[in-house]
Amino acid sequence: MTAMSGLDHTVLDELTRALTEAPVTDPDILDGHRHDMASFCPAGVPAALVRPRTAAEVSAVLRIASAHRIPVVPQGARTGLSGAANAVDGALLLSLARMDAVLEVDVIDQVAVAQPGVTNAALSRAVAEAGLFYPPDPSSWESSTIGGNVATNAGGLCCVKYGVTGDFVRGLEVVLADGEVIRTGRRTVKGVAGYDLTRLLVGSEGTLGVITEVTLGLRPAPEPVLTAAATFPAAAGALAAAAEVMAAGLRPSLLELIDQVTLRAIQDLRDFGFEPDLGAMLVAQSDRGGGAADDVARIAEICRNHGARDVAVAENAEEGELLLAARRSVNAALERLGATLIDDIAVPRSRLGDLLEGLHEIASEHEVLIACPGHVGDGNMHPTVVFDRADPDAVRRAELAFGQVMQLGLTLGGTITGEHGVGRLKSAWLREEVGKRSWDLQRQLRAVFDPAGILNPGAVTG
Repeated sequence: MTAMSGLDHTVLDELTRALTEAPVTDPDILDGHRHDMASFCPAGVPAALVRPRTAAEVSAVLRIASAHRIPVVPQGARTGLSGAANAVDGALLLSLARMDAVLEVDVIDQVAVAQPGVTNAALSRAVAEAGLFYPPDPSSWESSTIGGNVATNAGGLCCVKYGVTGDFVRGLEVVLADGEVIRTGRRTVKGVAGYDLTRLLVGSEGTLGVITEVTLGLRPAPEPVLTAAATFPAAAGALAAAAEVMAAGLRPSLLELIDQVTLRAIQDLRDFGFEPDLGAMLVAQSDRGGGAADDVARIAEICRNHGARDVAVAENAEEGELLLAARRSVNAALERLGATLIDDIAVPRSRLGDLLEGLHEIASEHEVLIACPGHVGDGNMHPTVVFDRADPDAVRRAELAFGQVMQLGLTLGGTITGEHGVGRLKSAWLREEVGKRSWDLQRQLRAVFDPAGILNPGAVTG
């Protein structure tokens, strides 16, 4: 079967009988579902799109796909930035978007049970109504789904204090490649019985199984937050201030850096009053309620000691949102400059200065623009190569620069991805990061879960 031939009528009939909603084969609809936000990753021509509503329907789809050796690409909201949801030729696109119910919020056990199609924002609001808190908050939280967050082990602005998605996953319901449904983990706080398959499945990007239910640990509702923002004449001062904030034992719930390139783009998008010669901006937040004022006062003092030009401290949450507005404008501002290749390398905080210096050298060598906002509190930065997609030479230079950015991250003792995942965009770099033996072990593990190799072929380990 070739990509253009579609599915055999027998297979389509089997899928139609197994599903509440018939498979979609309309070329225009399929074309709209071919890829996620990583538009530069290869994307094949899928054979059909299926939208199951239950784990039993997911199981049926995978049994059929396994029997006919049809590749399956699981998809959520397709907000990912690594190409993990991109189609391969002749594949079934398995959308979990219809499975969007919050099944349970338990105040006593402080857990929530959700289907994979629930958006991060919807879950956060549902648990907030019960006086609880789900901290992971990817930038795309209004549209990204819990299943996708788990599949990529997504992060967000609050990671510096609370950690990433995987730190809150207690248990999973997963459909394996052959259609068998398994449960991993548990809803208890503690549990060390056997190998930790839950941890293995988190971040596996649809290559080991399809997540159909997630049990998540929750926190008590956060106390009121306060925010501070400081501008610096040079990035070095902002980095030094961020390092001292963390070394001093302060645990901000948010600590973000906006570099000079990004500040200029934001100012062009909307007049924030940023002077053109600003080198960087640091945004910090504390959610310790009664202690928040002391926290932001100490952070402000540290910033001034490291040469901050201006420091603004919000008096309430509403003013804090105004200070955060610039950070939330980053993606929109950079997209106005041209096409973007967004990286998400993470390096030790002590090497962040070397990272920014290296990025400047890469940008000069390849004659491209590289912005670098990011989560400075945990060293997870987002170097973004901006270029003209209509210029083939600019595209070539941008791709070379992107690869060198990943190499720079590894050279500095970091990783090729802190929260976006490997997907197809970075699969060639994974082996270099983990080494041949670990690479081989990962491929062997994948074969144990999916002997026929139908699940998301080409993603993560290739």
